[in-house]
Amino acid sequence: MVFSKKLTLLLSNEEAIDRFSDTVYRVAFNQVKNQADAEDVFQEVFWRFIKYNKGFDNLEHAKAWFIRTTINCSRTLFAKQKKRSEIELVIDVPEEGATDYGMTECVQELEEKYRIVIHLFYYEHYKIKEIAEILDENENTIKTRMARAKKILKEKWEP
Repeated sequence: MVFSKKLTLLLSNEEAIDRFSDTVYRVAFNQVKNQADAEDVFQEVFWRFIKYNKGFDNLEHAKAWFIRTTINCSRTLFAKQKKRSEIELVIDVPEEGATDYGMTECVQELEEKYRIVIHLFYYEHYKIKEIAEILDENENTIKTRMARAKKILKEKWEP
């Protein structure tokens, strides 16, 4: 009789924050588009990690969990804000010396379904297949969204 034991990676709270805080904040900011809400989402994600930490198969599984949870928390935040009719327009000014503000601004103006695939592909360096798994979508759907997002960005970027 052969027994297969599944290895589980348990991350300490400090290790999770060290490894995934930048990713969580970037994805949150990309979703909610302002610092205060991104910080709220960041706190919620790590609170959920601390509360429900059951371990992961590997670091990629952990990273995917953090990204998916961040997206879900961002959506929940929007739903709560919309329900309360308290949505505010907040425009974040780029840091001094930032060179990609124009493109970042264009990306921020994309619909969420396009913005998240652009973010995961270009900023988090995921492959199309991995993005499809994270978002629980078909690979061809992700490819189509990427193509449409690039077309929109090209039209906005070029005069």
